[in-house]
Amino acid sequence: MSTSQHVTRLVAGRYRLGSLLGQGAMGRVWAAHDEVLDRGVAVKEVVVPAAVPDAERDALVARTLREGRAAARVRHPRVVTVYDVVEDDDRPWLVLQRLAPRTLADVLAAEGPLHPARAAVIGLQVLEGLAAVHAAGVLHRDVKPANVLFGLDGGAVLADFGVATLEDDAAVTSTGLVLGSPAYLAPERARGEVPTPAADLWSLGAMLFAAVEGRSPFHREGPLPTLGALLTQDVPPAPSAGPLAVVPKFEVGAR
Repeated sequence: MSTSQHVTRLVAGRYRLGSLLGQGAMGRVWAAHDEVLDRGVAVKEVVVPAAVPDAERDALVARTLREGRAAARVRHPRVVTVYDVVEDDDRPWLVLQRLAPRTLADVLAAEGPLHPARAAVIGLQVLEGLAAVHAAGVLHRDVKPANVLFGLDGGAVLADFGVATLEDDAAVTSTGLVLGSPAYLAPERARGEVPTPAADLWSLGAMLFAAVEGRSPFHREGPLPTLGALLTQDVPPAPSAGPLAVVPKFEVGAR
């Protein structure tokens, strides 16, 4: 379907699509207008890659709808609100709170690496959002600079639940498709293991590394070399991280 056809499309008889805000491997995000409540929203069109077989495609669609409804229960200032989840044209659509389309990735591209103190504030805010998401039984699975927006108060807001999943879902499809961004992926997910909240925390750490060093810790030219480095190499030093570079070790039971 062409962009011009999408621009005037009415999704689920209610959401009028406007301009394209962004796109990635798992779909597109549109500026839209809720014609029932007369308000601006963002609509995430979830597109399953063509390489996925029909049976698995159906399972992914069903999972996305189920997960989206779970994410819609999360109400937290550090998480983009999911207003609605609908199925239209045999694909899921997530209707989201619309924020200014300025991401942490945009900030890093414009300003370069951040001071560790500023990165720490953003990291703590995203961590608050992840805690709320995990409490609802949802894993985000794609924590990265491009999925962190900034709210009206200037604080970080975790966005984009297009590849999120419930805790009992698999990390990799049967075709070997890894859902998420290789540069911020946790090693266990690259190995095809069932994801846990710890995988999101790894991604948060990789995002903080990128915030202070200007690139993710295992970034290489292309997804396969990146995954190879992730699985075979140690995390590199972070010379610009300052106090963020050292994680204290605590004994079990210690306070």
